[in-house]
Amino acid sequence: MTPERELWACALLIERQHGDDAPAFIASRIGALAIAGDAAGVERWKAIAEKLSLLWTGERPLPM
Repeated sequence: MTPERELWACALLIERQHGDDAPAFIASRIGALAIAGDAAGVERWKAIAEKLSLLWTGERPLPM
């Protein structure tokens, strides 16, 4: 699985597990990782948040 597809899979899983609360869950993860000083983790969760947003808005991502 490519890293891009892995991000999409994560976004789908979080949506299924948390439903409408998915953005709050993602925000809490980003906050915890920021406090811990994990910049890579923060970036990963921001990328997952972007994928979730694209899922919910119906926008198509730009081709990579």
